[in-house]
Amino acid sequence: MYEEFFGLAKKPFQLSPDASFFFPSAEHAKALSFLQYGLSQGDGFIVITGSVGTGKTTLVQALVNDLDQSELSVATIVTSNLGESDLLQMVANNFGVAVRDENKATLLQELQHNFIQQTRANRRILLIVDEAQNLPGDSVEELRMLSNFMHEGKPLVQIFLLGQQEFRGTLLSEGFEQLRQRVIATYHLNPLSMEETRTYIEHRLHVAGWQSNPEISDDAFVAIHRFSEGVPRRINNVCDRLLLFAFLEELTVIDESIVESVSQEIGTEFWGGNSVSEPDPAEKPAAAQVFDTPESPRESAARSMFDKADVQRRIGSLERAVDGLGHSIKPELAEIREELSFLRLMMDDILHEMREIANNAAPATKKKRA
Repeated sequence: MYEEFFGLAKKPFQLSPDASFFFPSAEHAKALSFLQYGLSQGDGFIVITGSVGTGKTTLVQALVNDLDQSELSVATIVTSNLGESDLLQMVANNFGVAVRDENKATLLQELQHNFIQQTRANRRILLIVDEAQNLPGDSVEELRMLSNFMHEGKPLVQIFLLGQQEFRGTLLSEGFEQLRQRVIATYHLNPLSMEETRTYIEHRLHVAGWQSNPEISDDAFVAIHRFSEGVPRRINNVCDRLLLFAFLEELTVIDESIVESVSQEIGTEFWGGNSVSEPDPAEKPAAAQVFDTPESPRESAARSMFDKADVQRRIGSLERAVDGLGHSIKPELAEIREELSFLRLMMDDILHEMREIANNAAPATKKKRA
């Protein structure tokens, strides 16, 4: 509607993920590095988590679009509480596997056969599971079973798990130890800073052909960040409404007062009536009232555990590097290996403590709610 008025080639702030608008913030650049590292290993699980709207799906789209499609077979599943059989059926459908019946054994056999054929044709198999926090435990375990598929000593499929922050708590739960051991990289996406919010907005506008019309004042950028809290999808929502407002009012400048007016409308419709002009420290900002959920003790423990698990992964990488140095420096290698063993034992103790904290916190939380 407003694109022609402002001379834009396309809509800059659509809510659906679009890799052509990918903005490599510091957070997203780090997460992309983890994904690229995981792909280079060709094995195991890579877990990317983040609050609603932080750009997990767009991040993975950008990664996949940058790969040689002739050497890659990708299936993306957006889960909605799928049972294990439905999940396998959807995986088969997305990889174009013709299944004779829905028997689980047959599904697995047909999938493995297809993966072996594609591997022989030098095509990598990548399964992306979005909204993984919706998966039941049995379905998550089924994904682990898929990762067991091997051919000539090499894994056939690699799996990316994208989910909201509570998915980290799921992986910490009892019964997921084997899957956790196969997570080779994990990263949690955080919101954008004030500076990155401005750069993000300008980036999307420039991709859409923006020529500084409408002009956006400095205080408007500050207000947008304050209201959206740096979450990309919320930024898109606010900015789309700002452009629509400016179009309807035939404005060429968007300032703080305009952001306040639009945020008040959005707050009234969706977010409880608050706007950016209500900085009462005793109250959470409007966006947080709707989108944020308190982090449970289990999720907090999960966050710490995964940070430490990543350190453990790096220790493992260092051990492999040491093994490749050869035998010319045996005394030094022995000393390094001894230090690595000590570090690994220390990490095991820390992870054990984190699991104990999570297990002890769960009953306390239930008791408090009761």
